[in-house]
Amino acid sequence: MQFAIPVALCDPTELTAIARTADECGYGWIAVSDHLIYPREFSQPYPYTKDGKPRFSEDTNWPDPWIAISAMAAVTQQLRFYTNVYVLPARNPVHVAKFLSTLAVMSNNRVALGAGMGWMPEEFRAGGQPFEKRGARADEMLDVMHKLWSGDTIEHHGNFFDLPALKMRPAPSQDLPVYVGGFSEPALKRAAQHDGWISDVHTSAELQGYFDRIEQYRRELGRDHLPFERLCFNARDAYDLDGFCRMRDMGVTALCTPPWFFYGGKPTSPLTEKLDAIKRFADDVIAKL
Repeated sequence: MQFAIPVALCDPTELTAIARTADECGYGWIAVSDHLIYPREFSQPYPYTKDGKPRFSEDTNWPDPWIAISAMAAVTQQLRFYTNVYVLPARNPVHVAKFLSTLAVMSNNRVALGAGMGWMPEEFRAGGQPFEKRGARADEMLDVMHKLWSGDTIEHHGNFFDLPALKMRPAPSQDLPVYVGGFSEPALKRAAQHDGWISDVHTSAELQGYFDRIEQYRRELGRDHLPFERLCFNARDAYDLDGFCRMRDMGVTALCTPPWFFYGGKPTSPLTEKLDAIKRFADDVIAKL
């Protein structure tokens, strides 16, 4: 099991220093979050809190994930990067395919797409995409993107997108991983069709239940023999070395947790404190796991 550092809510100017330190200390991943906008008024409640209020404010910075990852990849050697999560159906698939294929080539295949379906209609309107049928559209987007990433001349004639014969270059030299976030049944089924699943914050028992359902869907699809990433936040009942060992033994492949939280810090703490926490966590946890 590797460790991932989520950099949501951090100052964007700090990301390269965080990534460089994480790379030097043996972390596996940086997780980059995504939103296009923050509307003055929300037409739907935030689905991941009991009161429906977002975990972020209107002043939260949301740097473009692919630009942020490209900057961090340029100052690191081994560290990999995924989006946790990218609101895929609020975008155009050809644009996203181009961003990712270029980044994969320039980072030596150290990037993965973590896709979510989104919950905020205002974000889709700002991106010029319909909110309705976003799941079905995202499925077709991923089909389009995989075709484009082949580097071959392709065509696509679907329900939402129609592409004549064309080719996109540069093409990644390896398959570009796609992970799917969410814990609804459609999200779990969609994850089973791809390369991994991204959790929210759950208990260990809840995580095990999601793992079991995903594995059932993978068996039904004949994909249970393929590699599969489980990229999870630390469980509510797993917040120390013993708990992390339990998560590893459950089959978690990447544990996403902010090191500064374990030493009294937060995303807005001074950069020096966050870098120190990254180093301390590597000594206190990663080296002993």
